[in-house]
Amino acid sequence: MLIGELSRRTGVHTHQLRYYEAQGLLEPGRGANGYREYTDDAVLTVTQIRRLLEAGLSTQEIGFMLPCATGAAPDLESCPELLAVLRARLHGLDEHIDTLIRSRQVLHDYIDATERRVSRHYRGCG
Repeated sequence: MLIGELSRRTGVHTHQLRYYEAQGLLEPGRGANGYREYTDDAVLTVTQIRRLLEAGLSTQEIGFMLPCATGAAPDLESCPELLAVLRARLHGLDEHIDTLIRSRQVLHDYIDATERRVSRHYRGCG
């Protein structure tokens, strides 16, 4: 199938499919006319890529994991270092969440302090 058909079947824009190809995640053949030609398996591969992206994985991490993926979910088979990649990504997310929580608290503190100053200012003007 051509890239337009793969796009229709997966709901993924053609420029994204080209990006996946550039990242080594999709490997279409080339027809005599030079057009990309995808097998039916590409639909499953794109579904797997999209689900793994939803999990916050980078395309580099996905490239490492795709050989371990089966089914649309995808299910991940036990491949060497697979758990290390997943745990490293989870650790990074946890660190990011911790940073966001700290930032949120600092913003709350600024808002509270500013509201107190504004409140004192208006009480003193009356």
